[in-house]
Amino acid sequence: MLMLAAIFIPAAAGIVFSSIHASDRTRKTFYALSVLVTDITAAFAAAGDAELHLGDLAEGVGIAFRADTLSRCFLAVTLLLYTCVLFYSFEYMKMEERIPLFYAFYLISMGALIAECFSANLVTMYLSFEFLTLTSMPLVLHERTREAVAAGLKYLFYSVAGAMMGLLAIFFVYHFAADPGAFVFGGFLDPARYSGSETVLFIAVFAGIVGFGAKAGMYPMHGWLPTAHPIAPAPASALLSAMIAKGGVLAVIRLVYFSVGAETIRGTWVQYAWMCLALLTILMGSTMAFGEVVVKKRLAYSTVSQISYIMLGLSLLSEEGLRGGLLHVFSHACAKGCLFLVAGVFIYKLRIRRVYELVGIGKIMPLTLACFTAASISLVGIPPMGGFTSKWAIATAAMDSGTGIFAYLGPAVLLISALLTAGYLLPIMVDGYFPGGATGYEHEVKAEPNALMLVPMFILCIGSLLVGVFGSSFVGGLIF
Repeated sequence: MLMLAAIFIPAAAGIVFSSIHASDRTRKTFYALSVLVTDITAAFAAAGDAELHLGDLAEGVGIAFRADTLSRCFLAVTLLLYTCVLFYSFEYMKMEERIPLFYAFYLISMGALIAECFSANLVTMYLSFEFLTLTSMPLVLHERTREAVAAGLKYLFYSVAGAMMGLLAIFFVYHFAADPGAFVFGGFLDPARYSGSETVLFIAVFAGIVGFGAKAGMYPMHGWLPTAHPIAPAPASALLSAMIAKGGVLAVIRLVYFSVGAETIRGTWVQYAWMCLALLTILMGSTMAFGEVVVKKRLAYSTVSQISYIMLGLSLLSEEGLRGGLLHVFSHACAKGCLFLVAGVFIYKLRIRRVYELVGIGKIMPLTLACFTAASISLVGIPPMGGFTSKWAIATAAMDSGTGIFAYLGPAVLLISALLTAGYLLPIMVDGYFPGGATGYEHEVKAEPNALMLVPMFILCIGSLLVGVFGSSFVGGLIF
């Protein structure tokens, strides 16, 4: 029952506490308590091995939840991001309208993502995935401007279209399954059942990878990310990039590694097409970010690139590639979450949205720029931050993968992307600290945000550092 509590506590709290007539201070207290209780409940639920079966939708198609190694990894990142962003948002959302409505969907989406983490089979995962889309879309269109509504609809259309492709894959996986029950590492397909129908199976699996990859921003279903992120409030952008987009990554892992089985598609055109899409997305996202002047849009294109690092690791279809991808889930979540929160500080305090307006910002926001610097160093892949450790793991896994030219093309693309990442992030840091001339900030007092905004950013920076120092040992010890 702890799993159900972890799913429904935030959802119920979001609905109830956003509906009651209470002061802003009282509501924030309730929101904070509900998230902290959810954190504790989810942690205890994840520590056990119990499976919860709620019933069957059809013969062999049940709704069930269970905690395993993969769910614990994604759950840890989910709880960290939602908790940090919540406290940050208490200050940032003072500049927004319809605040109770924002927190209602904030907490409901938290419950949906926890449900996806705990999902024990493909059907439960699919339903949670769709519910996550529906409950996170209002976060994108929160401001209700024409641009916000358009961005929200674009996010909805891409995600639903991708989910339909994923559903196609699920149909065929269940048709060819020996026992379509709970997830099993290595898959549960029956070779005798799909013998002679390999082409159909491979097409369905590839459609599922591309479809679920839509939420992760993988080409050609990446278009919603650079549209939605700049429009959404900064707390929503941080969640979308750092965690909600990884709901697509989790779905792909469950489909490929825990349902179909990596061995089934290793060496087939599915693997090589998947690798090509991941490499193309990495280069395209980095290139587009390099030329973008709007801070949040630059970070959005960066997300397109960085999440496909994870996809590249997964496409190697090896345990080493999976571990490298999971390591980048942790490192990217901490770094990109921090960067979007920093971008929110620039908007909240100074109404700054463009890169060239940040020249000399270190004079009045040295601590905020320090957080930006630490997170940027991680994304570039400079030790000892987490980005270096995760990229090293993915590159090493690629070279050991035996995938021909891709064994060398993967690390080469990672290196090129790292250089582009340095090109669009590090100059902001340098110009912020060393403007080299008049900036307009010389006579202004310090404009640092309060602790509600600073502390979550510092926590995410520390998290990125811990991933860099200890992440390799932690992920290397995972048993699936």
